[in-house]
Amino acid sequence: MGWSVAYWLKALEPRRDALRVVVVEKDPTYSRASTVLSAGGIRQQFSLPENIQMSLYSAFFLRTINEHLGVLNEPPIDIQFNPSGYLFLASEDEAAMLEENVRIQRDEGAEVVLLSPAQLKKKYPWLNTDGVAVASYGLENEGWFDPWSLLNAFRRKAMSMGVYQCFGEVTRFTIASTDVMTPEGLLTFSRIRQVRVQMPNSLEYQPVECALVVNAAGPWSQKLAEMASVGIGAPNTQEGIELPVEPRKRYLFLWHCPNGPGLDCPMLVDTTGVYFRREGLGGNYLGSLSPAEEEEPDIQDLEVDHGFFQEKIWPCLARRVPVFESLKVKSAWAGYYDYNKFDQNAVLGRHPLVENLLFITGFSGHGLQHSPAAGRAVAELIVEGKFKTINLEKFSFERFVSGEQLLERNIV
Repeated sequence: MGWSVAYWLKALEPRRDALRVVVVEKDPTYSRASTVLSAGGIRQQFSLPENIQMSLYSAFFLRTINEHLGVLNEPPIDIQFNPSGYLFLASEDEAAMLEENVRIQRDEGAEVVLLSPAQLKKKYPWLNTDGVAVASYGLENEGWFDPWSLLNAFRRKAMSMGVYQCFGEVTRFTIASTDVMTPEGLLTFSRIRQVRVQMPNSLEYQPVECALVVNAAGPWSQKLAEMASVGIGAPNTQEGIELPVEPRKRYLFLWHCPNGPGLDCPMLVDTTGVYFRREGLGGNYLGSLSPAEEEEPDIQDLEVDHGFFQEKIWPCLARRVPVFESLKVKSAWAGYYDYNKFDQNAVLGRHPLVENLLFITGFSGHGLQHSPAAGRAVAELIVEGKFKTINLEKFSFERFVSGEQLLERNIV
């Protein structure tokens, strides 16, 4: 997200070198970065029009990526996009909601079709359709791609345009505050004047003067917001409203099944929430399941609970795709969602009290696919003073103040 915002700031700046942009990276290896540990999916099958619009824009961006992110005298970018689509299965109880989602998706311009169990069986003979009432399938602009290639392309292009990269960890903000009497009572408005960046493996730190700060810290964005006094005021006050984004650990499992679904295998999302897709051409598959709220794993490390696959995922896979009964797990890893516990949707735009702090976080698992659109949106807000390409006002921090949730029904 940070590199997308940085690229778009330079692309939209009113004149060359009008903006000085610095990206602070805590992990220069990206070994724990949510982006590179993700499944790399992109879909239009959401329930909120704004999410669908971001997906449609991001799909266009990815199709024309070399026009945007190509660097002179560098090899062309290949994000290894696989346009096999998403297939959502719905039970009888979920059918009406899925059909309503598809209506919204079509209204926004997405090419999505409904399939009956008989049509599913004809299209995917390897699929057991028991318990499936209806399914939805994305005909275009859906599938998966290589997350590292997109991250590196944004980074490489942004740096070629003059963006500075700083390795280190933000440990403190220097803030100037003013108390103002408002109709709601006394409020403290503030501005971040300086960012303190601790150098890696060193006691030294670098102070960075700034006009604006964009919080793109993903799972750790709440911790960063608290450094700017967000959410540390008295309860039931505006100063006490936190950024409701927290890290949640998610597993990905890679398994081998030589007789599994072939080249036509989509990203399949089962009625149970289990999902999988083909990985390459050698009979490998990648998939997982988001745990129930009461089963959320410990976030202190990225260790994988292999029992979770055996107990929760494999039985569902074997029931839906009988040949998966004989699969063999080859590897597994874990990463973090930047989970918005308020409504599982992005937080975009300015904080109402820290006037030069902006957010781009809380995507709850669909940040990578929305990064081209969301990065542009935040850059537009900075450069133009408003959202222009897509109106994303609904994702502002203000909804936490009003208590109005913006719920997305299609969270995987």
